[in-house]
Amino acid sequence: MQKVELLSPAGSFESLMAAIKGGCDAVYFGVEQLNMRARSTNNFTLEDLRKIAVIARENKIRAYITMNTILYDHDIQLMKKIVDAAKEEKIDAIIASDHAVMNYAKKTGMPVHISTQANVTNIDTVEFYAAYADVIVLSRELSLMQVASIQKEIERRQVTGPSGHLVRLEIFAHGALCMAVSGKCYLSLHSHFASANRGACIQNCRRSYIVTDKDEGMEYEIDNEYIMSAKDLCTIPFLPEILQTGVSVLKIEGRGRSADYVYKTTLCYREAINACFQNTYTEEKVNGWMETLSTVYNRGFWDGYYLGRKLGEWSENYGSVATKRKIYVAKGVKYFEKATIAEFYCESHSLSVGDDIMVTGPTTGYVETTVGELRVNGIPVTKVERGTSFTVGIPEKIRPSDKLYKVVENT
Repeated sequence: MQKVELLSPAGSFESLMAAIKGGCDAVYFGVEQLNMRARSTNNFTLEDLRKIAVIARENKIRAYITMNTILYDHDIQLMKKIVDAAKEEKIDAIIASDHAVMNYAKKTGMPVHISTQANVTNIDTVEFYAAYADVIVLSRELSLMQVASIQKEIERRQVTGPSGHLVRLEIFAHGALCMAVSGKCYLSLHSHFASANRGACIQNCRRSYIVTDKDEGMEYEIDNEYIMSAKDLCTIPFLPEILQTGVSVLKIEGRGRSADYVYKTTLCYREAINACFQNTYTEEKVNGWMETLSTVYNRGFWDGYYLGRKLGEWSENYGSVATKRKIYVAKGVKYFEKATIAEFYCESHSLSVGDDIMVTGPTTGYVETTVGELRVNGIPVTKVERGTSFTVGIPEKIRPSDKLYKVVENT
């Protein structure tokens, strides 16, 4: 097995830092509106690029801009502005599906990765895109046998990208799947004039539906299954088989997800990848990783199409079936580094000794711990209520206005 890059989503600075703490090798993120999560995330701006580039270099990770929507003529100026800014800030690559982006990036010498939106499903298409890109994200509908076949042909044909090195393959390892072929969906465009292919999907597929008998007008509610809402992809149970295909990059989906999702999915896949290379990958560890993954946002898990399935596996519930949920409690005020104690102001609900908590923030990223002791005005208490300033032990530095959440069982 060759070394594999773990690529994590960053829809915010909180998620960016959470991915780094989780052990990612690289992050991908959107800038402005020319990306497939333009509607569902607070996208970074051009002004954020320098800060992201600095954070990436300081933490020795790579950073990729996702610019994978279809483009119209009025988008070209912004596209060029983003590519130019990315090159100036030494962002590592642009992830693109539109030929206009590939063409301009090639002219300017900006590295390109081909997005899954390009629907690459065979070696000849890989050869075509090799003129523009060193990394190609394969379609999510391929089996592992097909992925391995494409990888072997790259090596046999010596398919090289602009860098002169063999083209590397990237596949999705975890996260949401779309009922449409690698996300090429038109439902929300038809229903709300909001194009998924322009990053504005309203997720019609995640809803329940009633079907009508056209002859008699009888209505039937489809029970027990959201017939277009696929469960989330999870590959940890067969990760060794994935690595045997020779792919170079494993991508975690989730630029619209919170910092706790990014941290825990990244951490689990980091540990699992390391275990595969260290020959310590076991069923017991897989069960532990699956238990952790189930605590954060998910629609239930399945293996996608990698193991030969022809049809999707559909969710029985609306939204997440995570085993745990977070409740906002307090905002950060101050951190006392020598004592590793943080002061917070309780703005909602309550907090008790023994509660599991997490703290997130743009610089802090993600921190989790259990409340060992609470103090109000220096006096130990067992519980704090809304409107109270309190201190609690936190193992890592937190910043003013970081958010503290209580993590509870999702009953």
